[in-house]
Amino acid sequence: MQYDLFTSVPAFRLISLSSGSSGNCYYLGTSKYGILIDAGIGMRTLKKYLRDYGVAMETIIAVLVTHDHGDHIKSISGLGGKLNIPVYATETVHFGIERSKYLESSISASRRVIEKNMPFSIKDFQITAFDVPHDTIENVGYQIKIGEKTVVLITDVGRITPTIEEFAKTANHLIIEANYDEEMLLNGRYPQHLKQRITSGMGHLSNRLTGELLTSIYSNQLDEVWLCHLSQDNNHPELAYKTVEIALKEKGISVGKDIVLKTLSRGKPSGLREF
Repeated sequence: MQYDLFTSVPAFRLISLSSGSSGNCYYLGTSKYGILIDAGIGMRTLKKYLRDYGVAMETIIAVLVTHDHGDHIKSISGLGGKLNIPVYATETVHFGIERSKYLESSISASRRVIEKNMPFSIKDFQITAFDVPHDTIENVGYQIKIGEKTVVLITDVGRITPTIEEFAKTANHLIIEANYDEEMLLNGRYPQHLKQRITSGMGHLSNRLTGELLTSIYSNQLDEVWLCHLSQDNNHPELAYKTVEIALKEKGISVGKDIVLKTLSRGKPSGLREF
């Protein structure tokens, strides 16, 4: 196993396998084992993507679930039921999963209950779930520490809260939603009730609000930001990137020099990032 000479813990790898309303799934692992955050893509696609990066399904030791919407739990039955991979979620999120139409078989034997703001460990990963407002039964973000590095994932965000700011400030590598451009949504084809849902404070986060969050929490420990869950109808990767880049620049933060900024694809993996 590869170890970092300074921290004496395994080096780790991060991949976004899919990000968007058609499916969300992220991989974080070492050379020997890994975990998934959400499982919103089909099992066949999930296995192929992992195989393409040399990751065997047998090395997946856990799945962390943010919430029970279908684009986050599509393959939970296959992972937790058929493969008996432990599924970690809060009691409330498990309640939602158990009643979801996407649950094709029981995952009771793989059920692992966690609590928000209560750290727990899976091998070298130290993990804390925290509250993220969204229009589901419950939604959480995850802070994952390995050695001296911290990955924070915050997706499906209705609004910025002090809790979100607190955890985002701890990140070296931040995966944060930039779902929509406000003008595109306003002038787009979505019905009014859906526009209101997205902007309600329990829906999703705009490019502008994500830029404001990043400028408010930025420090030199934040090395990299991945913009996730971009809308197909109300956003463009270039627009999300540019909006956030301009917000950072106005505060004297230079993309490419002070921070790495990347937009995640809806339908294909991000590529392998090693730390």
